[in-house]
Amino acid sequence: MIEDQLTPPYYAVIFSTILAKNISGYLEMTEKMEKLAQKQKGYLGIESARNEIGITVSYWQTLEDIVAWKNNFEHTAARNLGREKWYKKYQLRICKVEREYGFEK
Repeated sequence: MIEDQLTPPYYAVIFSTILAKNISGYLEMTEKMEKLAQKQKGYLGIESARNEIGITVSYWQTLEDIVAWKNNFEHTAARNLGREKWYKKYQLRICKVEREYGFEK
């Protein structure tokens, strides 16, 4: 799903990943974290695509909301598991969205 009901300005957290070979439990954890993120203050939505490179973009109202999500106890535990077990590499970027537009046929 593409998030198309957001009103700038807002923030995007872009999480790009390359997974390790053994990802047992990974998909279950991603579903759990998506559901948990939805309950967090300032959460606006999420988009995700997973192939050779996984890209997940989550949208937030403020930088403070992003920091609170980063510091969430369950999210921290999941992140640590990711480093230990599931990720070969990841990169995280935080961007301020000031303008957007789209198209739908």
